[in-house]
Amino acid sequence: QLSLVESGGGLVEPGGSLRLSCAASGFNSNHYAVGWFRQAPGKEREGVICINSIGTSTERIDSVAGRFTISRDDAKNTVNLQMNNLKVEDTGVYYCAASAVRYWSGNFVCPPFEVIGRAAEAEFSIWGLGTQVTVSS
Repeated sequence: QLSLVESGGGLVEPGGSLRLSCAASGFNSNHYAVGWFRQAPGKEREGVICINSIGTSTERIDSVAGRFTISRDDAKNTVNLQMNNLKVEDTGVYYCAASAVRYWSGNFVCPPFEVIGRAAEAEFSIWGLGTQVTVSS
């Protein structure tokens, strides 16, 4: 069974940091592009940041530029999301997901979240159940 499990969510004050992890089971996550999505209360889920299968390139939305960093730990079969300088608007349930749709130059690459918006979700076939991130003072 192919699965993803997120961990590391919690409550943090504005300006603080959190590190989320996405652990893959039943498959090698480095055979897929892996992305993080989030869903804020009352809003649609959105793609936030993604890393290609070989860990050499990323896609992210503009609102997290310079604050969120995605990385792979292939030894642990995990993908991590380091979130710094968190803002209230970063609050939501964070999901990781894996995609093997866009194949380019020997690896699976990420969809351009800023260009295709919600259509990006359809490219991800393996999903975790999510972890809650709350940014509040």
